[in-house]
Amino acid sequence: MNAEIVTIGTELLLGEIVDTNSAYITRQLRDIGVNVYYLTTVGDNKERIAAAIRTALSRSDVVITTGGLGPTVDDMTREGVALATNRPLEFRPDLFEQIRERFEQLGAPMSENNRVQAYIPAGATPITNRLGTAPCFIVETEQGIVISLPGVPREMKDILAQTVIPYLRERSGGKGIIKARVLRTASIGESMIDAQIADLETWSNPTVGLAAHTGQTDIRITARADTEAEADALIAQAEAIIRERLGKYIFGINQDRLEDVFMALLRERGLTLAVSYAGPPDDSFARRFPDSDLVRARLFTPTLAELLTRLGLTADTMPEPPDFGELARLAARHALATTGADVAIAYVTDDTGTGIAAVLGERERIRRYKFGGALVEAPAWASTWAIGMAWQLVREYHP
Repeated sequence: MNAEIVTIGTELLLGEIVDTNSAYITRQLRDIGVNVYYLTTVGDNKERIAAAIRTALSRSDVVITTGGLGPTVDDMTREGVALATNRPLEFRPDLFEQIRERFEQLGAPMSENNRVQAYIPAGATPITNRLGTAPCFIVETEQGIVISLPGVPREMKDILAQTVIPYLRERSGGKGIIKARVLRTASIGESMIDAQIADLETWSNPTVGLAAHTGQTDIRITARADTEAEADALIAQAEAIIRERLGKYIFGINQDRLEDVFMALLRERGLTLAVSYAGPPDDSFARRFPDSDLVRARLFTPTLAELLTRLGLTADTMPEPPDFGELARLAARHALATTGADVAIAYVTDDTGTGIAAVLGERERIRRYKFGGALVEAPAWASTWAIGMAWQLVREYHP
């Protein structure tokens, strides 16, 4: 069974609110084996809503709409669904009574315009909205199924769990689930990962895909099966191959954070850390290392000139332009020497370049970047790579 989600509301197109409903619905459908191949957003216009629903019905078994079920003149989902499915709107006294009772429970007066919420496409099956005033509905047609839900996330989630998911599970025969597992990597780029597992990315079940973030790449494995155990087995098969090829770069799974895994590894190995930052004031790097007995010091130097002074160097001893990788290495070595820590991470940047380094004993790793401190993503990118390099050093550490 395939589904399409149509979110309705001009405010979404204007960027006034962010659509979180689609992501939530997609995850719930995935878990019962319903594929979502398209997400559509349309404004508050009944002709355009109808056109979006017709298009969705032409390529999907189920269309789930959210939003546009309120009582105001710009709430046009009812009209749009009726137009798309070639049926009139009909007034349902039972729904009007539900709306009236809901307002009484809330202790609020019901406006006359709430009456329009009791109109739904003829022949539609109403869905009770326990948390709001807008009745929802299911329209079954020869082309497919249209399910209209409210845009309010709290109401949508309740109706989805109580009514829609059981309904779809029954319609699909109650079989089929989709499970996913994310392998999180560090200190390797997306293209390098792709070169190692390109053959797996052509698989149809399980599927393997990449998602690049700032300085870090995820490998997602998704499997479809009739049972959870079968899906787990498919995922395990792919994961074993990926770990055989890329295991030294995989630091965690699903929601694991690199800094948390790194700090846990330091504690496990009985090691302490010093971090050094030189560049324009920016606390995003230091925030990744909160106060802890594992962190001996967080050293900050606002300019390269002051860093050179701290390192006992002069500007004439440095090449022009500066070698930021070498400066980061020296800063990390200085942090080890002055704090007594076992591991040091250094990040050195200005408007002309960036360097990062991680050192542990005699071993060290260094990277240089052309971007400078003015780049918005530079601190997140560089600090992620620096932590990844340090994590690898500690992981390979054998005293």
